[in-house]
Order: sequence, then C-alpha cells, then structure tokens
Amino acid sequence: MKQSIKLMVLCCLGLVFACASDKSGEKSIEEIRNADLTSNAAIIRNPISAEDNKDTVNVAKLLFEETSHEFGTVEAGEIVTHTFEFTNTGRVPLIISDARSTCGCTVPEWPKDLIPPGKKGKISVRFNTTNMRNQQRKPVTITANTYPSKTKLYLSGFVKDKENS
Repeated sequence: MKQSIKLMVLCCLGLVFACASDKSGEKSIEEIRNADLTSNAAIIRNPISAEDNKDTVNVAKLLFEETSHEFGTVEAGEIVTHTFEFTNTGRVPLIISDARSTCGCTVPEWPKDLIPPGKKGKISVRFNTTNMRNQQRKPVTITANTYPSKTKLYLSGFVKDKENS
C-alpha cells in the first residue's frame, strides 16, 4: 500500500514538473505594444481593446475604386463577371480572410496572400444568371483585418428571359 502511495506521489510530481513551462521567451505587454508593425501580432490584432478604445490607425484599410457595379440588362443564363480593384491604404499588411455572397450564384475570388500597405489587389466576382429574372442586386461581403472588419460590394442589373430564336 505504501509503495502505491509513493508511486502516485512520484507520478503527480512528475506531471507537475513536466507541465511547468519556461516563461523566459514570453514578451511583456509593453514589448507587444511596441512591436514592429509587420509582425504577426500587428497583422492580426484586434483594433478594439478591453477598454473599448478603437484603434483605427494601425489597421489595414481597403479603399475600393468602386463598391458597386451595374451590369445593365442580360439574358437569363449569362454569366456576368466583374473585377473590383482596391488599395491597402492602411499601415499594416491586409489579410482578406473571407469573401462570400448570399447565394451560390455569386462567387467571389480574392487574393489569399498578404497585401502590403500601399499595394493594390483585385476581387473578381462571377454571377450566374441561370434561373434569375428581373432586377437583381447581389452583395459580396469581404472579411479582413480592417475596421470595420466587413466591407460590402454589390453587383446589380436586370435579367430578362431568353429570347426565343
């Protein structure tokens, strides 16, 4: 019995020492705040802190040449494509984590790589008008490390029935 108690105590001590971590590599809060703006922490940081102070200066910023595109009138079944061009006017690299629409008929393609400050990028949107009729307005929501984190783009136009040939 005494041996099993000794064995359990030794196992517990072994677990305690095995789980202890070396904190010598950890950074202080001040070091993180003063980190270079191109570090990973600066790229993915949340611009709103626990005190609810909004930092809208040290974030990526999307500046689109246009946020909506009117494609005019097309026949049902046509595929409409448009490319929205933007510039990262922020101070840190831009990361677009997602781009989506409200239905499968509208499919965006976005850059998966970082967009450095001052550089340009493109988001291409493809709208399949099959089974669509009349006035259409399709939103595309971009999610990125910006403030606010979501930006909307729109494709709109009129879809008419195919003319009988």
